[in-house]
Amino acid sequence: MAFETVTGYCWPQSVAAPDRVAVHLSSAGGRPVAVEVARVGARRELVWSADAVPAEYHVTPPDADRNGCDWPAALTIDIPEGWRSGYYEVVLSIDADGRLRRSHAFFVVRPAATSTAPILLALSTNTWHAYNDFGGRNLYTGGTTVSLRRPMSPGFLFKPDGAGRRVTVISPPDRSMAAHVGYLQLNHLSPWAGSAGWPDWEEPFLAWAEREGYAIDVVTNADLADHPELLDDGRYRLYLSVGHDEYWSAGMRDTVERFIANGGNAAFLSGNTSFWQVRLEPSNTDEPADRMVGYKGRFRDDPVFGTDRQALLTAMWSDVLVGRPENSMTGVSFTRGGYHRIGKRVTLGAGGYTMYRPEHWLFDGTGLDYGDVLGSDATVVGYECDGCDFTFRDGLPYPTGRDGTPAGFEILALAPAAHFTRDTATRPPAPNEPSELEFIASRVDGGGRDPASVARLAHGHAVFGTYTSPSGGTVVTTGSTDWAHGLAARHPMVEQVTRNLLDRLSSRPD
Repeated sequence: MAFETVTGYCWPQSVAAPDRVAVHLSSAGGRPVAVEVARVGARRELVWSADAVPAEYHVTPPDADRNGCDWPAALTIDIPEGWRSGYYEVVLSIDADGRLRRSHAFFVVRPAATSTAPILLALSTNTWHAYNDFGGRNLYTGGTTVSLRRPMSPGFLFKPDGAGRRVTVISPPDRSMAAHVGYLQLNHLSPWAGSAGWPDWEEPFLAWAEREGYAIDVVTNADLADHPELLDDGRYRLYLSVGHDEYWSAGMRDTVERFIANGGNAAFLSGNTSFWQVRLEPSNTDEPADRMVGYKGRFRDDPVFGTDRQALLTAMWSDVLVGRPENSMTGVSFTRGGYHRIGKRVTLGAGGYTMYRPEHWLFDGTGLDYGDVLGSDATVVGYECDGCDFTFRDGLPYPTGRDGTPAGFEILALAPAAHFTRDTATRPPAPNEPSELEFIASRVDGGGRDPASVARLAHGHAVFGTYTSPSGGTVVTTGSTDWAHGLAARHPMVEQVTRNLLDRLSSRPD
């Protein structure tokens, strides 16, 4: 440790009241731990606290990244029926010889069967775990299995304000990402904390939505697979994905796609959405899943490769070996997108969408017209972006449908984006490894690093669009991770578009 501190994690990470949550702690020097539990939404509601929970110091196991910490529970919290669905922040504090040391854990309370909220938001917890590097590796540093039973590294659950807080470059242009890297170092945060976590997108979205009076129930990614009845029983009109929602299991996709096919509405206010397939598996037989498997570029090492279970291969959903492009669900894909205002990718980009079909009902009351730019002064297009294959006819964009985008998908607005090449990557590949662009191109058509395949994907876009399923469900996508930052900035047009979306898609048909 860089300094004496306290850290911990909650298990299970999702409960339906009444239930119990165990808090597993390691406290430097065995100091007692002050614990606060608060539901975080429009405001922070303290629901439980203890001043001095006895705790011990526990070594982080060398295989914690794969197999978890296996620390004993220092306390168990009873979750009564009165606790509302939502994200619950667990603040852990110790007095380290006159210095306050603090860290964070979390759990989610799933909605009760009697909930009348018309909207369900699934937090991007799979993506949090994919980037979490506590105790060793994550899925970006050589790991292929990551444990859910370990603390989150600093920055994933709490971030202080400061220049460089967003991974998206705001201003001035910063090709080296110096402001962001300096922010992480100054605050002793994980180098991966800019890419995933509660503070980045879902927290500002829920704060805005609850202030506006919207009733939204909250679950984890895993809940969509473990509790498909959440979307199967018809209680919700609208499913929401917000921010950076990169890692999806087959069970998640089955649940959400079935909801859309049955006439449910879905809004993906997110980017890089459902790019990688993962599997959630138990470390011990007959226990709940507590680790996530993702081989990614090393998919040939996945035990299901070349077997009758290859549909569950932990590769890109758009990989020819999986054959289930995310476009068929969201309308867009990261394979046709890339980055905007990140390092050397679209460094001087507008940070907003150029309007092509402003007459759509989503833009009612905004005053937007053809060619106007939406959200640039809040940089709502940034970080990772999703697009589709399209062409122009009479000055307007139309999808070709060659990449799995549903028939009838309507492109409303666009912003340029591009994948990392060998020369533009913030973390350059080794000489024997393909660049991100080369890898994606090779897997979309299975043709290796064919120059023509690479050229087809070299110029991507963030695509803001919508389609209607055959059963009448409406699907909307912003095609970028950063829409929620427009709400945090109280951007009037971004707020109005979001109200139009939530009001129309969460209401019951007459």
